[in-house]
Amino acid sequence: MQILDDRQIRQKIKRVAIEIIERNFGEQEVILAGLNHNGLHFGRLLLDELQQLAPSEMRFKLTAVHLNPADPLEFEPYVDLPGEALSKKNVIIVDDVANTGRTIFYGIQPFLKLLPKKVEVAVLVDRKHKSFPIKADYVGLALYTTLKDHIDVQIRDTEKMAVYLH
Repeated sequence: MQILDDRQIRQKIKRVAIEIIERNFGEQEVILAGLNHNGLHFGRLLLDELQQLAPSEMRFKLTAVHLNPADPLEFEPYVDLPGEALSKKNVIIVDDVANTGRTIFYGIQPFLKLLPKKVEVAVLVDRKHKSFPIKADYVGLALYTTLKDHIDVQIRDTEKMAVYLH
């Protein structure tokens, strides 16, 4: 069952971008840290919207956080940007779906070795049954689902974006 179509996803991205600008107003630079593939792509979509909406003195930078969501202990998660580029900055961890919170929990690990000014989380879809102490600060759509339900976010390599619940 489709729960979001292309137009609705674009609306959610715009609303999340506006919230990010409002909550970070006055900051010179905000770092978006996309988790793996869909998180990084959602970050790119957010970055495009932020660059259109934000005042010119406010800059945004996108980086990738690499980890294995299936086995987060396989290798230590790492960020493409060097630590000094992240220190004393507002960092927003970006992912497509927050399920149990595990991927975001481990994705935050590289930032614990730095001294960011603030760390927040932005997701397109937030499922409300967390197993880890993660709260999304910016949410496109919040859903109460069963643990057996699957959320399929199609935002990469497609003409029309969509989110499905199976």
